[in-house]
Amino acid sequence: MFRTIRRFRRAAGTAAVLAAVALTANACAGQDEAGAGDGSSSEIHIGAWLPLTGATASYGVPEKAGADAYFKMINAQGGINGRKVRWTVKDNAADPQQTVQIARELVGQDKVVAIVNANGTSQAEAAFPFVLNQSKVPILNEVGGSEAWYKPPRPGLFGTQTLYEDQAAAIAAWAVKDGAKKILVVHSDPAAFVNVAKQVEPVAKKVDPSVEVDRLPVKYQTTDYTPVISKVKAAKTQAVILILTSPEAAAFLKEAKLQGLSLPTYAYAPVAAESTVSLAKDAAEGLKAVQLVKAPSDPDPAVKEYRTAMAKYEPGQDAGFLALWGWSNAKVFAEIAKTIKGPVTSQTISAAYQKASDVDPGVSPVMNFSASNHLGTRSVQQVVVKNGVWTSVGDFYTPPARD
Repeated sequence: MFRTIRRFRRAAGTAAVLAAVALTANACAGQDEAGAGDGSSSEIHIGAWLPLTGATASYGVPEKAGADAYFKMINAQGGINGRKVRWTVKDNAADPQQTVQIARELVGQDKVVAIVNANGTSQAEAAFPFVLNQSKVPILNEVGGSEAWYKPPRPGLFGTQTLYEDQAAAIAAWAVKDGAKKILVVHSDPAAFVNVAKQVEPVAKKVDPSVEVDRLPVKYQTTDYTPVISKVKAAKTQAVILILTSPEAAAFLKEAKLQGLSLPTYAYAPVAAESTVSLAKDAAEGLKAVQLVKAPSDPDPAVKEYRTAMAKYEPGQDAGFLALWGWSNAKVFAEIAKTIKGPVTSQTISAAYQKASDVDPGVSPVMNFSASNHLGTRSVQQVVVKNGVWTSVGDFYTPPARD
């Protein structure tokens, strides 16, 4: 009798333990499935690779700060349709091989539903096969890119940055409309810079067929611009267009001032950074450039909101152009994600981007996407250095079409 009772109690105890284990396993499984991007989680988990160390950390660090400020702000306001945003960022040091490994971690381990506001053209291209093709996880608002990314459009790849080629078209037309009849394009010698520099002449001649355009290649990351300025002076040009990195552009401007060369000078967006002014100092005064966003000093309410959020959520970080890039890309993602009814998954995010139109971040151009157009804008903002500060000129506009 007592043995029977003890056996019954042991059996009942064993059953209870097994039931508890089963419940725990089911709970864990549910958490794993939610983390795998089925959209049932109370958060939206996205990721990015950014150069937080190395030669291009000066781009990645502020870009991260700007997006962080935006995501912290909307999370404090309740998130996106009640879901908080978790943005996991990993340092790729601008290295394509590291980017591939990071992509596998973000998609395979962290279970992100999208890559948002990452940085780097060659880095992203290295990750395309695994992220876009194999995993079907979208890559959104990448800083960088080339025309080949969007013609034809690739499934899951959507951009918010006016192509470098179109930026070159914009400054070519600007220089000609300012009266330049002879233009010299000073550019770094790697192929990517050469390709952008080549876009100047066709558009300049479209605006005025009599314009002459020459190109002067410069060794990448050179620090001695003495012979370069001598060549510019010998060319007797009327305007200079810079397709250089920010430090290179600053070196050009400083040497030009030292040698007494004063010419209207134009540049594309990578030059329109606070670092150019801080390095070149008064030699940067009057420099004209196109940008992807309004100047951070602009009195526009949307830019004021950015400056306020940066001061609150990212104190100590510079509220400059590069941080504003990150802020804008984060805002575009959030505005489009708000339109999703139901689960937020890789598939629903891609579908939402394909239908997104009239997305207005306020600080950057209005974005329009479709199934046949995965690049949200071709527009730019003119900016000029006045009294040592980048200042917006006019509003966003679309440069002439390239043939």
